Formats: sequence, structure tokens, C-alpha cells
Amino acid sequence: MEGLDWQGAIKDIQASVKWLKENGSPKVGVTGYCMGGALAIASGVLVPEVDAVVAFYGTPSSELADASKAQAPIQAHFGELDSFVGFADVTAAKSLEEKLKASGVEHEVHIYPGCSHAFMNASPEALKRRKGMGLTDENQGAIDLAWSRFSTWMGRFL
Repeated sequence: MEGLDWQGAIKDIQASVKWLKENGSPKVGVTGYCMGGALAIASGVLVPEVDAVVAFYGTPSSELADASKAQAPIQAHFGELDSFVGFADVTAAKSLEEKLKASGVEHEVHIYPGCSHAFMNASPEALKRRKGMGLTDENQGAIDLAWSRFSTWMGRFL
């Protein structure tokens, strides 16, 4: 994550949103996972043309984007057992929720019991990798619920 040009990535998102709107998309949503989740939330703060955000396990640093100044509706998903302290753990999720409350935008923050980082990735490779790390969080019910919430949120705002 340290090698990413976060500001440059936000500029790329802004350019993409602008292009989509100039080419027939009346509304644009941004979603992402891990670093992409943090960037999605940051775009909901820094890119006024964004109409909705769904982020999975990632929060932007306060230097990148202050979530208490969010402009777009934001939905975020986290695993209860996520060990990325300060970025995607439960404390980070609850801090994000407080900031979103302060922003006044519509928001939802969901924490999935028994799930860790990247719980949405149910590919055989990901499951094997997580099991090798001692994580036994394969939970299709959580994945299905998160997808349902994602679909409802984007359908509502887009």
C-alpha cells in the first residue's frame, strides 16, 4: 500500500467518473476492495460527481480524505476478525461510522461476525491462502448478504 500514489489514484477515479458522465451515464457509483475500498470512500469525500459508494474492508487515511466531509452516500463492509489495524479492523470500521454520522450523508457500516479481511473472495486460491494463515472464515451467507446489501444500495442511489 505504501507504493501507491493515492492522490494520483483519486485523480484517475475523478477522470473516470467525468468520462462516464460525459458519455451517457447519468449517475456513477464507485466500489472497491482493500485499497480500492479506501479509495472508494475517499472518492465519496473528494469527488463531488460521485453519486454512491460501496467499500469493502478499507478506510482512507485522514491525510487522504476526512470521511466526516463525505458528500456521497457510503456503504461499507468489514469482517469482524480483520487484522489490518487502523485500516480495516473493527475499530477502523466504527471510527468510519462515527465520521460518516458527522458528515450527515446517508451511510451504512456493516460488520460481519466471524469474517476476516477479504471475506468476499471465495475463490479456491483465496480460501487456501486464508486457511494457511489460520483463518477459517469461509462464509457464503456473509458473502450473499453483502452482495444483497451492495445491490440494494447501488440500486437505490444510481
